[in-house]
Amino acid sequence: MEYQDYYKTLGVPRGASADEIKKVYRKLAMRYHPDRNPGDKQAEDRFKEINEAYQVLSDPQKRSRYDQLGDSYSQWQQTGAPGNFDWGQWSAGQGGVQEVNLDDLFGDGTFSDFFRSIFGGTPVGQTLRGRTSRGAPSIQAPVTISLKEAFNGTTRTLQSGNRRVDVKIPSGVRTGTKIRAPSAGQVRSDGSSPDLYLILDVDEDPLFERDGDDLHTHVTIDVFKAILGGEEEVKTLSGKVVLTIPAGTQPEQVFRLAGRGMPVLRHPQSTGDLYVHLKVQIPRQLNARQRSLLAEAAKLK
Repeated sequence: MEYQDYYKTLGVPRGASADEIKKVYRKLAMRYHPDRNPGDKQAEDRFKEINEAYQVLSDPQKRSRYDQLGDSYSQWQQTGAPGNFDWGQWSAGQGGVQEVNLDDLFGDGTFSDFFRSIFGGTPVGQTLRGRTSRGAPSIQAPVTISLKEAFNGTTRTLQSGNRRVDVKIPSGVRTGTKIRAPSAGQVRSDGSSPDLYLILDVDEDPLFERDGDDLHTHVTIDVFKAILGGEEEVKTLSGKVVLTIPAGTQPEQVFRLAGRGMPVLRHPQSTGDLYVHLKVQIPRQLNARQRSLLAEAAKLK
């Protein structure tokens, strides 16, 4: 089995902070996400590698275990000892960690042999506090969704043994939201089925920045529209709307579109607002007619 250098996969130093790792992961995940690269097998494989590395390095317990393994592996390489590295002492199941195999939940081939061997196929693998009503420990698993999915709501289909479970994710969720799927875990020998909690991570969006239930976006207009006024199409998560630009609009002026933000979790009839930040583009070149008219207007100020 080949050792996986997760720090190298993300391009971060071993001492990188949790915030640094998350920032780099989000950037890479956005770049290689399958939705942005349809039909690109290389991008899909790269996305899986990035996701696997992040599942380990973003979890303190797993990162600590991985770092210990890395130190041991490095020492073994430096000694030049004969034979293969002893992976057995690092195999999944050591230390009594409750695990859930996400390859079983979300499809085969999600994680590498290295990951499954060391972590048992679980990106989190921690028992949550408390137990289900049937006495089975509950389990949690991270799931990344897009901002669009968080806006509209979505579902994730889980495969648990011979069962397929559709978990509904309501609109308005945000990073850190927990979605409970009662008794969705694989049935154990005693007949119990653990609850599964999906821990959501809402991916960054290239057009919108989220602030609670409000959204912010940037729109560029030309200087003539800013001076004279006019209309500009603005993209929202529910479709395009027409924004009226008053004459004399200033650069970086902000317009509020009420009710065009994110739905409020558990209260989808309530929504945040969308704030449109206007940028004014100054033309680098003017034709003779434009220059003449502007010169004439300048004399009249």
